[in-house]
Amino acid sequence: MPGHLVSLIWQSDPTLYAPPKYRKACRYEAFIPDPLTGMHLRLEAGVAGVVSEAEDAIRRLNSVAQPALAPLAQLLLRTESIASSKVEGMQLGVRELARAEARMETGGKAGPTALEVMANIGAMELAVHEAAAVPQFGPDQILAIHRRLMEREPNPRIAGRFRTGQNWIGGNDYNPCGADFVPPPREHLDGLIADLCEAINDELLPPLVQAALVHAQFETIHPFDDGNGRTGRALIHVVLRRRGIAGAYVPPISVVLANARERYIAGLTGFRGDGVEKWIEHLAATASSSAHLASSYLHEVQALVAAWREQLAATPSAPRADAAAWALIDVLPAHPLITAPVAAAATGRSKPPVYQAIRELEEAGVLEPLSTSRRNQTWEAVGLFDLLAGLEAGRLLPRQD
Repeated sequence: MPGHLVSLIWQSDPTLYAPPKYRKACRYEAFIPDPLTGMHLRLEAGVAGVVSEAEDAIRRLNSVAQPALAPLAQLLLRTESIASSKVEGMQLGVRELARAEARMETGGKAGPTALEVMANIGAMELAVHEAAAVPQFGPDQILAIHRRLMEREPNPRIAGRFRTGQNWIGGNDYNPCGADFVPPPREHLDGLIADLCEAINDELLPPLVQAALVHAQFETIHPFDDGNGRTGRALIHVVLRRRGIAGAYVPPISVVLANARERYIAGLTGFRGDGVEKWIEHLAATASSSAHLASSYLHEVQALVAAWREQLAATPSAPRADAAAWALIDVLPAHPLITAPVAAAATGRSKPPVYQAIRELEEAGVLEPLSTSRRNQTWEAVGLFDLLAGLEAGRLLPRQD
């Protein structure tokens, strides 16, 4: 991305609690990117083809969407959020997260990593369902996403607030001298964020090109003290949702990024030089892979749901067609671990028929209790975690002929 470096002096601070060498004044260079609006961009035919194929793959993924399949949409959004957290080093599998959520639903506590991932799910939900829906996307939407992400962090005062000072990536903890990258100084943020939002609202570029530029520019600006990566990846999906190519299903782009993290970081680094086109090609190829991955797993999850329905129908006292057990099966993809209160909320049924449904699904082998205690009981949807673990790991399924 075109831009320029500015040479600055970090002032000495004799009172700083740090080794003496870090208290001295030193020189550093901060990068100020050119605005996105008005940028002249011409893609080579090969890169344009990768972009077109990726957008077609995302559209095909979303072409099967319908209201009855909303639990599958939530499944993909959760998968994307978990993987986006994984990019930042938060290693928490889908089973561990579900157990942490179940503990909280029954009055227990979750660990700090689980809470961070849950917050990222909330931020992603806000991004695609609310922030992407406003007529004119602006700084307030970016702040809202960040606030949802960071409001339960140990330092919640930074949630939903742009940084007030200089930050940096790499180097030491005391000053930006020797850092791997120093984003623009604070006085440049307002103009760069305004330009970024204008680029999000624009529709001149192909959607994936727009998403690639917006994400990389946001990471270059690095406007927050923490949470920039997760907020920036949410903006990819804001663009894809606003442009209408991902109207229901979030392609789990972060799954692919997390499994090739060094290449992802190299792509963002190259964006700040002469690697803009290479970065666009990389993100487009990543999006294409994620859309194909999602499509294959959605097919398998739907097949699993169909198998559950057959198991229930084969029980000696199969429930009536309007029974709660059938409705509960349909929502299980969004709730691989489920409690009775969550089942009641998800199906819109009262507790007595929900408890009856759970008993029927236990008998059919669809649900499995996690303990023998009847207090605060949680049930697992049999077979679903195996599929979700494969999706989270980015493992391609054998092609179905």
